[in-house]
Order: sequence, then structure tokens, then C-alpha cells
Amino acid sequence: MRTDMRVQQGRPQPGPEIWIRGPVALPEEPPPSPGAFRPRRFSWVGVCGGAGVSTLTSLYGGHDCGRGWPGPADPPSVLLVARTHAAGLTAALNALAVFRRGEAPHGLDLDAVVLVADAPGRLPRPLAERVKVIESVIDVYRVPWVPAWRLGDLSGPPPREADALARLTGRAR
Repeated sequence: MRTDMRVQQGRPQPGPEIWIRGPVALPEEPPPSPGAFRPRRFSWVGVCGGAGVSTLTSLYGGHDCGRGWPGPADPPSVLLVARTHAAGLTAALNALAVFRRGEAPHGLDLDAVVLVADAPGRLPRPLAERVKVIESVIDVYRVPWVPAWRLGDLSGPPPREADALARLTGRAR
């Protein structure tokens, strides 16, 4: 009779050995429950006059920095805002260069560029090419032309074309 083939009922059999390289740390806190999620707060920074910072802050929350950098008490996560006209796109590229060279105030985190349409319709090719340059460097969120916003009516929901921005800011429909 072979004794090495015994099976003991009621006791689990050992499985294969698993080797783990390095120490394994246990999480100190359980992950937050989905109901406890708080959207990240942003500082909206306009890179050109009339970029739409105040409108976006009203619709999506966050801190309106106007055309200045966030202060020490403001959220350090920055969303640069520009219009899609030539001056706005140039200003956005210049602001990106400030971050790339490390000349932005210490502690700021550039999250994305938000481009607000300066007119209805498609962008002319030279402007669309500048947008592609910006998109090659950082995430870009586009906000279409909204006639009601021009009249100061912010009562309606943000346009569907800006749903990705709504998700980013935690203001999804």
C-alpha cells in the first residue's frame, strides 16, 4: 500500500508556493467607498482676455483665478483656459512653455488646457494646426460655441461636446 497518496478529508491541501519579491505592505486605510468620492478642485487660469474663466467656474466649479496664478490657499491643480482664436492659442502655447521651463509658481500642477470656441463652426486650418500642437503636449478639452452663454444665460446644462470636461471636474450630468 502506498502511503504518499493519502488525502485527509476536512483539511485543505497546500497549493503551489508563491514567492513575492520584497516586502508586502498592507494598506493602512481601506479605499474610499464610491459615495465618498469628492471631485478634484481646480484653479481656472485664463491665458488671454475673455477666455471664459468666469463662465467655466460658474458651470463646473473650482476657483476663478482670472488671468493670475493660483495663490497658496487656492487649488494647485491648474486648468489653463484659452479662446480658439490666434491670440488665444498663442497665449496657450506660451503658458505651456512657462510650465515646461519650470517658471510657473512652485507647487502648481498643470492638468489640462481648456479651449473655448471663439465663434460657431469649424476652426480654420491654421488654427486647427495650432490646436494639434497643443494636443501633442497636454490633454485638451474643447468647449463649443454656446449662443446662450454669450447672452449671459448659464441656466441650461453644459453642451454634450464638453462631457469629458464635466467628468474631469466632477460635474457630469
